[in-house]
Amino acid sequence: MDSILAAAGTGPFDAIKHAVNAATRPQWFITISVTVFVLMFLLYKVWTKPAIFTAIFLLFCIGYFGSTGDASFRSIVAKPDNVPITMMVISVMLCIWLAFRRAALNDTRIAAGLPLVEEDKDDKVLVWPDLVYTELICLVLATAGLIVWAIVSKAPLEQPANPGYAPNPAKAPWYFLGLQEMLVYFDPWMAGVVYPGLIILGLCAMPYIDTNPKGNGYFTVRERPFALVTFLFGFLILWVVLIFFGTFLRGPNWSFFGPYEFWDPHKSEALNNIDVSNVVWNKLLGRARPTMDNNPVPFLPFWIVREWVGFLLVGAYLFLVPVILRATVFRRMYENMGAIRYVIMVTLLLLMALMPIKMVLRWLFNLKYFIYLPEFNANL
Repeated sequence: MDSILAAAGTGPFDAIKHAVNAATRPQWFITISVTVFVLMFLLYKVWTKPAIFTAIFLLFCIGYFGSTGDASFRSIVAKPDNVPITMMVISVMLCIWLAFRRAALNDTRIAAGLPLVEEDKDDKVLVWPDLVYTELICLVLATAGLIVWAIVSKAPLEQPANPGYAPNPAKAPWYFLGLQEMLVYFDPWMAGVVYPGLIILGLCAMPYIDTNPKGNGYFTVRERPFALVTFLFGFLILWVVLIFFGTFLRGPNWSFFGPYEFWDPHKSEALNNIDVSNVVWNKLLGRARPTMDNNPVPFLPFWIVREWVGFLLVGAYLFLVPVILRATVFRRMYENMGAIRYVIMVTLLLLMALMPIKMVLRWLFNLKYFIYLPEFNANL
């Protein structure tokens, strides 16, 4: 068997592996992910057809599970910690397909003047005994599955806490890898407190922001495009993809590795992080950044003089962009929502969009902070 797998790694398979490793570089992977995300909405009536989705799903399974023949890929996927990632990827694919398939059917029927799929079915059941029996069966099956899983896949217990031992890479549990990836682009106060809080606040505010009565109780894309695109972009691109990053692509020293690339702890990446103030003062003006002893504008605090361009950019992003969006893209939404709900909605959107913006700027230009304020431990 090993000889067969070794032979499979030669010839055209090596070219495929190199292509996949290149495509999973962060800047390319996020571009491909966003492109697929857009096509998922534009072509949802096509790819949700059972025959087409079955072909896509089978190709994915063949490529994913067939890749376990590669030692580097197998060493990642076969880790007990990473088994839930495989379950998550497959379950997300199936659930997304089921929801979009029902939405495609409903949108087609609405356009033809036919009743909804849900209206043609009498799926109302009694809590007792129907729902309780169903939940009991699911409870028993889930418990049995967890027991079998615990027996087959041993818990990855490590040695007792030892301050002299630091694993490389040191990773959080898989469900926190999205937050750990965010720490690369934001300070801990932002990635660990502000953004998780905004996620909860956004979910709480969503029913009050989007009061569109359509799409309640049935699946649809055409009648709720904004809500669906916003929610799924945050879930798929800014959460599932970040978990994928942390699991499959982040290796020793938190460097990026392709899924078929050996995790070499000696791999070094030249990453000279710069801030906006570095670009302005060091590169454009050709002088050192202002300090307390070297302040070209004495009547202003030196940190304001140093970071004034960053303050200007962030201010324009948070205050000028909403005005532009209100007059263009969101003009009708502003008229329907009013000023207060619009401000809350667009602020949450811009803060969410700040994540991919900072990710791309970090990967392409090594730009870390717009505003660098180590004096107050408040960087953005």
